[in-house]
Amino acid sequence: MMSSFISFLLSLYEKSVFSTGFMNNNRFIPLSQESFNQTPQLPAPSEEDTSSFFDFLDFKLIDTDKFDVSLYDIIALVVIFIAAKMVLKIVKINIRKKFRAKEDYNKATEFVYIQIAKYVIYLFAIIFALKAIDIDITILLTGSAALLVGIGLGLQDVFKDMFSGLVLLFEGNVRVGDIVEISNGGKTEPIVAKILKINVRTTQIETREGNVLIIPNAKLTQEYVENWSHGSELSRFRITLTVEYGSDTELIIRLLKQAAFAHPKVRKNHPVDVRLSHFGNNGLDLELIFWADQSWDINNYKSEIRFEIDRLFREHKVAIPFPQTTVHMGNPAH
Repeated sequence: MMSSFISFLLSLYEKSVFSTGFMNNNRFIPLSQESFNQTPQLPAPSEEDTSSFFDFLDFKLIDTDKFDVSLYDIIALVVIFIAAKMVLKIVKINIRKKFRAKEDYNKATEFVYIQIAKYVIYLFAIIFALKAIDIDITILLTGSAALLVGIGLGLQDVFKDMFSGLVLLFEGNVRVGDIVEISNGGKTEPIVAKILKINVRTTQIETREGNVLIIPNAKLTQEYVENWSHGSELSRFRITLTVEYGSDTELIIRLLKQAAFAHPKVRKNHPVDVRLSHFGNNGLDLELIFWADQSWDINNYKSEIRFEIDRLFREHKVAIPFPQTTVHMGNPAH
């Protein structure tokens, strides 16, 4: 009985709603076909909500009389440096495409252009960042002139290395991939190394032993540096040795030249000379002089020639003296 009564009330309600409209404020509102076709509208944000969002961005993280930093400034700095990094990547891709499309591709020149582009892009990024947080660069520089002088005196070696790095990049006398011989003022033997990377303040080099050294850029601009990769690749090398007094010098000269010409890296169209440099304490000091390409493996070539000299000397009974001292014992004169 109760269930049938509830069913009757529901059917009566449905008929009343769909025939006349929806009830609003105890009144029936008739529904038309246009009301069914309308798209529901979302409520627009109020001015109060918008102002609260901008107030949140304008919140002062650092607030002093002369300087303040808000959340908006932090976001602007992040966006500026992300944009600078993206621009740098695009510039790198364009530079690499341009250089690698050439037949005379030079990796060192490509590296120089990329480094210069990086410095310029990050310099402008720093300027825009300072502008974004309302810092006047001119006032900053003039107000801190005395401080900058003190910093300059304390960090003069650092600035000298940085300026030397710019000189190396712009002049191009020493480039990435070059093989250089760096003197140490005569204190130790010169270092022969390959340039791996030229940074703002330091340069990475690799020695023949495979060790990577980091040296200040001023060492490459102020000391004597011989660049094996510039100019003529051909250079003259020498091997020193000593033979016994009384040896057949004509035979020795012929054997030394034979050992030099037998090596494939020695230039056959250039003369090979043998010089008597000194009358030494233990024998005749000779120099074998030959021409070859300036190579990273020149010490290996010299070693191979020395092995050939040793073989030829043993074959022809030529002795290489070793240091010795002769002491004569006798009765003292009365």
